Amino acid sequence: MTMPEQPGQPVPGPQPVGWIDVTIQGSAMTSNMIVPTVLLNGHQMPTKYGRNVFPVPPGSWKIDMYAQWTWKFGKASLTCDVAEGQTVPVFYAAPMTGFNKGAIGHEKQRRPGVLGFVLLMVVLVLVVAGIVALTI
Repeated sequence: MTMPEQPGQPVPGPQPVGWIDVTIQGSAMTSNMIVPTVLLNGHQMPTKYGRNVFPVPPGSWKIDMYAQWTWKFGKASLTCDVAEGQTVPVFYAAPMTGFNKGAIGHEKQRRPGVLGFVLLMVVLVLVVAGIVALTI
């Protein structure tokens, strides 16, 4: 004899699913030794550089990402709708410096802060060259 289903109880069996395919651009050598953080609707997900595919129920999803060293930087957010059976691509690029926002979107992103990083390196080289010139 089987028990009748209780009203409001989930029906056993496969549930509808979609996927959020997050690509974290860069690597520990080219970006940050600490992998950027991914939050899906406020829940932290395990991540690695490269592709991270998360199965999710269909619906609206808010994706928050940031990099961290001594403080959180490179914050970026994206909201998307995921339909049953759909894979939504998301790309994140952490900034070159800790003073810029990150870049997030549905296509490959350019790294923010490249100009600032190049200028910082030029100033650093000029300062070192000036110190060396003064000591000779």
